[in-house]
Amino acid sequence: MSWSRPGTATSFVSPADVPQLPHIKDDDSFAVLLCKLESYITEAVRVPQTYDELRITGHHKTISPLIWYLSEDVSHRAIVCALLALKGHFDVLDPDDDGGINDSRSAACEYVAWRFVSSLSGRDAIDYLLTELPPAFIGGRRFADEESESGTSAGSHPGRLPFEGTPLLRDTPQNDGTGDPLVERDDFGASFENLHALEIAAVVRAKKFLSQKVVQRIVESIWRGDIVFWETLSVESTKEAKVYNKRKADPFCRLRVPQYLKAFQCIFFISFLALYYAVLVPIQRTSGSPGLAPHAMRSITPAEIFLYVWVASFAYDEFGEYIDAGQAFYATDFWSLWDIAIVVIGVAFLVTRSIGIANGSDQLIETAFDILALEALFLVPRICSTLLSLNPYFGTLIPCLREMTKDFVKFLILVIILYLGFLTTFTLLARDNFTLEQMSWVLVRVFFGSSSLGFDVARQISPFLGPLLMLIFVCMTNVLLITSLISLLSNSLTRVLDQGREEYLYNYSVYVLEASMSKKLTYYLPPLNLIPLLLRPLRLVVSTETLRSARIVLLKLTHAPHVAAIFAFEAVLDWVQARRSMRSSSLSGPMSGTNASLKRPLARAPAAASGPGFSPEFRGTRSATSAAPPHSTPDDLRPLVLRLSEQVEELQAAVASLGPGKVKL
Repeated sequence: MSWSRPGTATSFVSPADVPQLPHIKDDDSFAVLLCKLESYITEAVRVPQTYDELRITGHHKTISPLIWYLSEDVSHRAIVCALLALKGHFDVLDPDDDGGINDSRSAACEYVAWRFVSSLSGRDAIDYLLTELPPAFIGGRRFADEESESGTSAGSHPGRLPFEGTPLLRDTPQNDGTGDPLVERDDFGASFENLHALEIAAVVRAKKFLSQKVVQRIVESIWRGDIVFWETLSVESTKEAKVYNKRKADPFCRLRVPQYLKAFQCIFFISFLALYYAVLVPIQRTSGSPGLAPHAMRSITPAEIFLYVWVASFAYDEFGEYIDAGQAFYATDFWSLWDIAIVVIGVAFLVTRSIGIANGSDQLIETAFDILALEALFLVPRICSTLLSLNPYFGTLIPCLREMTKDFVKFLILVIILYLGFLTTFTLLARDNFTLEQMSWVLVRVFFGSSSLGFDVARQISPFLGPLLMLIFVCMTNVLLITSLISLLSNSLTRVLDQGREEYLYNYSVYVLEASMSKKLTYYLPPLNLIPLLLRPLRLVVSTETLRSARIVLLKLTHAPHVAAIFAFEAVLDWVQARRSMRSSSLSGPMSGTNASLKRPLARAPAAASGPGFSPEFRGTRSATSAAPPHSTPDDLRPLVLRLSEQVEELQAAVASLGPGKVKL
């Protein structure tokens, strides 16, 4: 197949180089879509290439036809989700089996996804990046088999989406062997149920994709609340990404804006820390205060009761977040481990203190307060998580510390092995002078720099072998192992800092998406989230609609002060921006930015349904080129814009390949 575009003669590709383009239909299931794209990427990328090399003309000539095809002729809403999911698929394949080709295919999927998103308008980008994959859309043959076995259709299940009964594997080759690729893709795609493209990008760690300006524009709009997932607050409300319209949106939906959620979360942690101090400070024994006697600790103070409420509300909120996010996305958040530690320590304190009070054991009660003292190790950094995640400097250091910790733990295994060997030898040699515990602490102190202590006790260990073995131990630990560890951690730090911007934007994106992915109609801020638990028993006697209405009313009653504070803040912010615009109106041009680009009309009309029974939710919104009027200038200019964008990327990659000091003006 000879493949070329008008005005792109230099990118002519011979039939031997380019595989047959996949035929992607709008009613293809996610499993079928994965199979088609995987087949093409596997055939198109056969040599090791980096992401930056793919941006150069000579390297991406085999995937350029796919980019053009997807941009011009494909309107499948899950195309970006499929490309990013395939990136994760190629990442987990064994890189030793192909010499790094799978890494190149992973980079190609990420590159194609970015180029496709770059070709979209503002509204289309929202639809393609923020539309979730419903469970029924994931499965191909598996879902069809379940339908045939049950003998039911979508019409007999009013709770299903309109396209759930559609035969998704029509005109798809079938393979009844045990290695059916569609069945394998069903299982693989099931891990991305109810996730949209940005969440999938976070799960598969598509850092280069998330760091692109077109993607960050969407993430920043979600953070500020310019893009919202809930516009109304009623029984019929559904989660859907839309541009925020202040006139139409329910005021209480502003509670779901990530920047406000994080602000209220920070206030919650500050109050948590205040209760923590109110419980522990009075029992401290200092020179000015004798503290409480052990028997006096058996009484429970009001501050301690409130602390239990705070721990319970935070644990319940964290559990709901895990259910909404799923294990895959929940694990991507750096602060998830800190949250789990806060909950575990709080529960351990409650259990230990309850047992101590029940048994009248002062020792257990003191142990409970010792456990609670550990809470500050995680609670204080968690309060500063907003600053650490939003600031570029600290946002870059966090992934550095994480990678260095991983390398340190791996290296620690070698240290422990050597330590146990020397500990056994020294303990047996010093059987008359040192116990196992004493020798353990001696070697620990020697390992951390007290070499003189080791030489002082060497002859007590053994008059003949002690000095020689201690010299070997000091050389291996203080010289060899410590130097190797410093070099290893330095390499880890350099590796992450080389991609500092990508690491920061990835963590920032996860931080924003984690705050916006709740699928609950009514989201209560802790500690108020414990109040709806009182309504849960009513599910046995009242309808779901009535219960949802009650939750909405309860939300408005309990969160009215929060909404008032949000609107007061936005009013002040609008007033400040209006004053600034008035001062600079004579120098500034027309309004531009994210809001303007998101609110401009679509360049393409919605596409017609291309499959019977297929839901408009996953129907393409971009019409084919032939459906546009002859005088439609956006469609005429679009290939030229894509080509110019490609040339700019090629020029940037070429300049970057020259290295510093090689470009002379």
